[in-house]
Amino acid sequence: MFAGQNTFISQWTIHYNLRFILSVLLAQIATFNGLYMHQRILILDYGSQVTQLIARRVREAGVYCEIHPGDVSEAFLKEQQSQGLKGIILSGSHSSAYDESSLKVPAPVFELGVPVLGICYGMQAMAMQLGGKVSWSDHREFGYAEVRAHGHTALLKGIQDFETPEGHGMLKVWMSHGDKVTELPEGFKLMASTPSCPIAGMADEKRHFYGVQFHPEVTHTVKGQALLSRFVVDICGCEGDWNMPDYVTEAVARIREQVGNDEVILGLSGGVDSSVAAALIHKAIGDKLTCVFVDHGLLRLNEGKQVMEVLHENLGVNIVHVNAEAKFMGELEGVADPEAKRKIIGREFVEVFQEEAGKRKDAKWLAQGTIYPDVIESAASKTGKAVAIKSHHNVGGLPETLNLQLLEPLRELFKDEVRELGIALGLPHHMVYRHPFPGPGLGVRILGAVKQEYADLLRRADAIFIEELRNTIDPETGRSWYDLTSQAFAVFLPVKSVGVMGDGRTYDYVVALRAVQTSDFMTADWAPLPYSLLAKVSGRIINEVRGINRVVYDVSSKPPATIEWE
Repeated sequence: MFAGQNTFISQWTIHYNLRFILSVLLAQIATFNGLYMHQRILILDYGSQVTQLIARRVREAGVYCEIHPGDVSEAFLKEQQSQGLKGIILSGSHSSAYDESSLKVPAPVFELGVPVLGICYGMQAMAMQLGGKVSWSDHREFGYAEVRAHGHTALLKGIQDFETPEGHGMLKVWMSHGDKVTELPEGFKLMASTPSCPIAGMADEKRHFYGVQFHPEVTHTVKGQALLSRFVVDICGCEGDWNMPDYVTEAVARIREQVGNDEVILGLSGGVDSSVAAALIHKAIGDKLTCVFVDHGLLRLNEGKQVMEVLHENLGVNIVHVNAEAKFMGELEGVADPEAKRKIIGREFVEVFQEEAGKRKDAKWLAQGTIYPDVIESAASKTGKAVAIKSHHNVGGLPETLNLQLLEPLRELFKDEVRELGIALGLPHHMVYRHPFPGPGLGVRILGAVKQEYADLLRRADAIFIEELRNTIDPETGRSWYDLTSQAFAVFLPVKSVGVMGDGRTYDYVVALRAVQTSDFMTADWAPLPYSLLAKVSGRIINEVRGINRVVYDVSSKPPATIEWE
């Protein structure tokens, strides 16, 4: 070792440690003052049905992003820039860029000095507004396509699925367009092409503007995640500081700052979102949180007991367990219309919750498990040109007469992030990764009028189905069929069929089994469950649930069917 090297190493170590400690302290100061800001990507939505998938892919790259309507103001863009904006993605759309009524990309987007990626309509709108041309195509592309990459651009360099004999790098992608760019704007060069779409990608490397005609956000584009990661990490320069274990500290600090010493009440459904919200808020304010768990008699088997065990006994969350089964069943008697059932269940939940909330005079905040898709889908563009998919009113739409402020600690998170957060908070895997369950519970899995007898039969049949899915391991993947399906459940059919048991004739009810596989719940395929598994489930239900003598399996995909039956 050279003379003086020990001194140099010691000085360097002290300097490095001081810098590290200082950075940690600064991060903590910022966090606990509610000032912590993540580098962010802004996604401008022009009405595509898969815009949320763009955000999910960006988040999977460890980068925070937000979705906003495509007609945001210049002031909004500057505010985003002051909050760590690193890049912008323009979504697809059902509209044509050359249509006068279509949303235009705000001009300041191209003047902020940050990289921009246009996807499908986003590419076409970028091309038109920067001086190129877009026109109707006489050869539309909907589905699988193979795209040739050109020019070794920063976005696509080294990303390919295969190579042609001529040495051309090719991408397997998903196309969905009837228009196309026919003339590049000044400063752009060709980045990708297909035989029917000569300009399937364009790039202005100087300004870091890129456009792709295909959809990298969907799973059908094999290297889609790699492309989006390349854009947000390498081109935009995001460091990838977005993850759920670290987010816990940030979220706890925010809740404490927002709530102070006030008391909070939360409507606990037992689902993933409200359970994770309860665990997070409890970590932040402890006994200042009270959860109201309304059991409407339409929950899964032993669900109420499981919620109490996990949240109350294990985590110490204060929970008021209200058994309102008789009240709900009475109101639902004779009601067969699905929408009417939903409204009754929502209304009764509000009344029961309001009654319990009224007993807590010191409560100042109402907590809800609202998540980011709820926020996105309820938002519409200020111009009215961006169509809201649906409105979400968590906890049944609680009335303003409660006079409570709203606390929604999960409103920035997608469902998969909520699950990761739940694990980071110490909730058990089997609870956090349960399949989705509708708010009205079994009320919309019992076709027609709801009866106590039907609910009891369905609960037991559904529990058997789920148990066998968990216990059956697929030899090829080593995973259970419960994990291999995205949602699985039983449906009660209010019809009877003739059967034979022993030497006697039976005339009992029918249940249908439903299991689907999907990555986004916008489309879904029925799950190819092994015949041996279906046979075992059917045999157990018929033998163990007296009153059911026939089991059928639903082999409908979405579309044309929906996942739930009602």
